[in-house]
Amino acid sequence: MIAGALTFLVQTLGNLFVVALLLRFMMQLFRVPFRNPFAQFIVALTDFAVKPMRRVVPGLFGLDWACLLLALLVKLGVVTATYWLDGFPFALAGARVWPVMLGLAAVRLLSLAVYMIIGLTLVRAVLSWVNTSSPLAPVVYELTEPFLFPLRRILPMVANVDLSPLLLFILCQLLLIVPIQLMERTLLGAL
Repeated sequence: MIAGALTFLVQTLGNLFVVALLLRFMMQLFRVPFRNPFAQFIVALTDFAVKPMRRVVPGLFGLDWACLLLALLVKLGVVTATYWLDGFPFALAGARVWPVMLGLAAVRLLSLAVYMIIGLTLVRAVLSWVNTSSPLAPVVYELTEPFLFPLRRILPMVANVDLSPLLLFILCQLLLIVPIQLMERTLLGAL
């Protein structure tokens, strides 16, 4: 019972921090203005970990790779802690378990990034109907537009309704079902 509660806490807090790190990386990748209150919140939330990591992992091509590496390391910690709390015999598994754990962390990080794209697209759709002047709207727009714009070329508007978010949902779900799930099953089979 206590192990289940600890697993829940580790996964919830760890994944929330990983989401913040991924958002920070994506905001830099897509050149989101950091003058926005939401962007400033994400920076303030992650600065304590990102700034020291920058000394080890410098930026390259205008991107803060420290955020991405930190997200992977936190995800590795979450995956390892989850298996440890579930009673996985790390001592018996030996050193061969660590590359598998790192692979699982990378696959689950990719999965979380895909879920973030789905969530951001859903938030964008809701904000477009409810409150377009929200401080969150410009950030969500900038984060989702690189995914939606190419899809609009394929799927034109139908009666002034943009169906590109629906197509993005379908593509993201296919990505989660086929390659990501296959990679995770392969890695779990190696344990």
